[in-house]
Amino acid sequence: MVGVAILCAVLAAGCSALGAMWQHAGVRELPGLKLSSAHQLVRSRRWVSGFLVLFACAVLQVVALALAPVSVVAPLNALAIPIIAVAGARRFTGMLAVAVLVATAGIVVFVSITAGAAVLTQVSPNVALQAGQLVVAGVLVCVVAATFTADTVRALSLSIGAGILYGLVAVLVRDVTTALPVIEWFSLGGLAIAFLTGAWFIQLGYAAGPPDLVVAGQTVVNPIVAAWIGITLLGEGTGMSALSQAGLVISAVAAVSGTVVLAYYHRARVDA
Repeated sequence: MVGVAILCAVLAAGCSALGAMWQHAGVRELPGLKLSSAHQLVRSRRWVSGFLVLFACAVLQVVALALAPVSVVAPLNALAIPIIAVAGARRFTGMLAVAVLVATAGIVVFVSITAGAAVLTQVSPNVALQAGQLVVAGVLVCVVAATFTADTVRALSLSIGAGILYGLVAVLVRDVTTALPVIEWFSLGGLAIAFLTGAWFIQLGYAAGPPDLVVAGQTVVNPIVAAWIGITLLGEGTGMSALSQAGLVISAVAAVSGTVVLAYYHRARVDA
């Protein structure tokens, strides 16, 4: 079942990259996007196409989270970063190749470790509440940063906020799916609020900066938050050896470092 979950998560990452590029193109057709003008997005064929692809991404993620631990599924979201970087590159430089390789290798190693060591656990109400409180605090910091900045910094702040929210969404999706046929209304409500808020942050991020920077911000923070909640609060890392934990840290650092280079690469390309 873990293998099926990993396949679904990889396909979801591809959908995430494609959907992000299409939605960014659609948002760019509406300069000065605000909450009051959000309804105009449905007039953009590219934005709607991106929405449908991202809907497929969400379905694949739900299936994956129902079959495997959060710490196994969530990190695979970050594969969208090298995919969108390669797809949007005008020319394939050495720096881009190394960044893509390092980021991808870090993700693959991280998932390989968690797939073999993480254990399936249930999400208790207390853990969901504690995770929600921590996420709200992190999102408020991002909102303040986005309010007083512009352009690239604003886009990155909004995408990080979305990533924090989506990290919680992954945990709550697992809670809702594993509790069926019983409906966890508290988690379902929190899931809807976190998902919709994160989606709006991403649209605002697209309006402020490049799509790969927005995708990079949210898809790096998302798995970090989700994996941390899964391993630390849910106890999915119970029984992991010191060697496995060290491998997780090293591979996470590699994935984040590769992503930072990809973001820098795009900014340098735009400024050139």
